[in-house]
Amino acid sequence: MKKINRVRKSREFQTLIHTGRKTVCDSFVLYVLPKKELQARGGISLSRKIGNAVVRNRIKRQVRMMCMELVDFTAAEYDFIIIVRHGYRTRSYADNKNDLEKLFRTANII
Repeated sequence: MKKINRVRKSREFQTLIHTGRKTVCDSFVLYVLPKKELQARGGISLSRKIGNAVVRNRIKRQVRMMCMELVDFTAAEYDFIIIVRHGYRTRSYADNKNDLEKLFRTANII
C-alpha cells in the first residue's frame, strides 16, 4: 500500500474498529467503514504476542503486498483495518491471501 492509502492515526484506527462492520476468519479480522477521502485507505495491526518486531514487520509487509494485489484503492468504497490473528503464522502465504480475498469479497471491497 502506498502511504496515501494507509490509515495512520490512532484516532482513525479506533473509529474504524468501534463503528465499523466486522468480518472474521482464522487469520484475520476485518473492520470496514465507508471512506471519507477520495481514495480508500487501509491499516494493519497485530499483537506483540504474535512475535518479536522482526516477525511482526515481516507479516505487515506480506499483508501490505496482499492488499496491493487485491484492492484497487481508487475504486474501493470503504476504508478498512486488518487485524492479524495467531492463525496467520500456521498457514501458508497462499492460504492467507485466499482468506483475505474472501474477507474482502464478503465486505464488498473488491
